[in-house]
Order: sequence, then structure tokens, then C-alpha cells
Amino acid sequence: MNRAMIVAIDGPAGSGKSTVAFELARRLGFVHLDTGAMYRALTWLAAREGVDLGDGVELARLARENPVSFTAEGRVEIAGEDVSSSIRAAEIDRLVPVVAQHPAVREVMRDRQRSLGSSGDIVIEGRDIGSIVAPDAEVKVFLLAEEAERIRRRSADRPETNAEVLAAELRRRDERDAVNTQPADDAVLLDTTDLTVDEVVVRIAELVEARR
Repeated sequence: MNRAMIVAIDGPAGSGKSTVAFELARRLGFVHLDTGAMYRALTWLAAREGVDLGDGVELARLARENPVSFTAEGRVEIAGEDVSSSIRAAEIDRLVPVVAQHPAVREVMRDRQRSLGSSGDIVIEGRDIGSIVAPDAEVKVFLLAEEAERIRRRSADRPETNAEVLAAELRRRDERDAVNTQPADDAVLLDTTDLTVDEVVVRIAELVEARR
């Protein structure tokens, strides 16, 4: 019997990892774990509870006491609330990098991610999956894309937000996330700039099949 397989997909904002990871998991019949949604959920809860987003220790406590979970349908839950839609708000976009930059928060979240990722075949996406969360993942892919294309994708996802504002936010986020957005030494680098989602999914699926 084959042991469970972990596919780690990393990359910066706008590189396509969320869409690709979702479609890849669906194609392979794997579980999909969106680690970015976990940080978003914590940010939502912290804002609701009035927690200082600059206080990493308090945020880590909040994360530890309110572990994020996912339903079988992929809904995101925290503190007994379904926050799947709420965490996609523009305000959460703006605040989540502040929360995610705290080492204490990341440590709690990584422990939770490892726990969620231990139950079977899974596609885990994020910024430090292949290098830190799941260094033993059988397949590691780091997605890249040119800045202009990443901005275009973000604009498509947030049509209500000015493109120049989105571009500025993306650059700030890149600077903040740089320390946690590094490919693992053995990751496959894949530039998605001129590729469709299906083309990217097919390429990663081929890596999965080759390493089974």
C-alpha cells in the first residue's frame, strides 16, 4: 500500500497557486489545504475580537485556542464560524500580511498545517510549505509569474479595487513576505506567466505520477 503523498505548492501572491492547487487536488482526488486561508481566518477573528495585530504573542494565543478547520466541502471555519466568504474581503487582504509576519503566529499555524496534512493524499499551498511545513513532501513546486501578470490576476479577482492600488499592495506584500517566500532547494520552479491553469495543473500532475 502506497503511503500518503504530499504535494507542496509555494509562490508569491498572484502566481496562481490557489487556483492551481484547488484544480490539481480535484484532478488527483487529493485533499486541498489552503494555508493562506488559515492566516486570513485568524486575521478575521483578531479583528472581530479587537486583538492588537502588532502583538504576535497574543495572536499566537488566539490561533492556538481557535484552530482553523476545513469542512469536507472546503469551507473555512474558525471559532465556530464559517468565514469562507468573510476572509476574502479587501480589508482582510490589507491586514493579513501584518498578522502572518509574526514568527510566533507562523509556528502555531505550521503545527496546525502539519496536523491537517497528515491524514492522506494532500495538496498544500502557501509560502513556506516545501521548505518548512512539509520538507519531506514528495513533490514540491514553486510557482512564479511576471509582476504585470500577477497584478492582472489580482485585478480580475478584485474588480472593485483600483489596479494601481492593487499593484502597490502587491509590492508591499512581496517585501513583507520575502523572508517566508523562498523555494525549497529541491523544488521545481514553474513560470506560469504564459500558461493556462490547466497547463500548469497538467505539468504538476505529471510530476506527481512520475514520483508515485
